[in-house]
Amino acid sequence: MGAHAIDVLEVDLGPGVRAGFTTRAGGVSAAPWDSLDLGLHVGDDPDRVLVNRGRVERWLGGRVAVAAQVHGADVLTVSREPGPGEVEVGVADALVAARPGVGLAVLVADCVPVLLADAGAGVVGVAHAGRQGLERGVLEAAVRALTSAGARLAHVRAVVGPAISGAEYEVPAALREQVAAAVPETWATTAWGKPALDLPAGARAVLARAGVGHVTSVDVCTARDPRFFSHRRATREGTTTGRFAGVVRSSG
Repeated sequence: MGAHAIDVLEVDLGPGVRAGFTTRAGGVSAAPWDSLDLGLHVGDDPDRVLVNRGRVERWLGGRVAVAAQVHGADVLTVSREPGPGEVEVGVADALVAARPGVGLAVLVADCVPVLLADAGAGVVGVAHAGRQGLERGVLEAAVRALTSAGARLAHVRAVVGPAISGAEYEVPAALREQVAAAVPETWATTAWGKPALDLPAGARAVLARAGVGHVTSVDVCTARDPRFFSHRRATREGTTTGRFAGVVRSSG
C-alpha cells in the first residue's frame, strides 16, 4: 500500500457504481483511533479526521455527504455535493443521492452499514442499521426513498457490510425478545451461550421483505476482525475507537 493509499473492501453494486467499506488502514489518526478514523464525534483530532475523509473522497472520486446519525429511521435525500467546510448534511440515519455524482457515506463501528444502488438509474443510498434503527424501520424507509428518487425496485442491489455478529453481540434476554418481535431473524445466541442479536441477518431479511431481490453480505464480524473499528471490542479493552464507513457513488 503506497503513500496516502487507503485499504477499502470494494463491493459490486453494478456498472458505474463505486462502493466499498473502509478499513482502519491508510489514515493519519493516532491511537486509539488509528488510523483511518472517519468519525468527528469520538474524541479524535478533527483535523486528522478531515484528512482521512479527504483520502476516502479521492478513492471514491468525489465529495462525500455524511449525516449526523441518531439511531432513528429518517432518510435525507441529497441532490448536491457538500460544500466547502460542510461536514454534515443533516440529521438522518439513511441518505439517498437524487442524482449521479453525489457520494454518500454511513459511519459505523459495530452497527450494520448498508449500501444500495440501482446502477441503471444512477440512484444510490446508504443506511445505518443499528439495533434501534433496524427495529424502527430505517431500511424500509431507505428503500422507499430510493424508489422515490427514481430507482426501480427490481433493479436495486444491496450489500450488508461488516458488523458485529450474533455470536458476539450479547444483550439482555428481554431486549432480544423486544427486537425479535419486530425483526424475528435477529434472534441469536452468543458463542458462549448468552442471549444475542444478529443484526446482519435481520438487515438481510428486512431488505428482502422490502422487495430488494439482490442482497449480498460481507461476512465479517467487526468485534473479531481488527481491520475494522469495533465499539464493543474497544469497550471490553477499556478504551475507545473510531468509525469506518460504507461509501457509494454513481458516476451516472
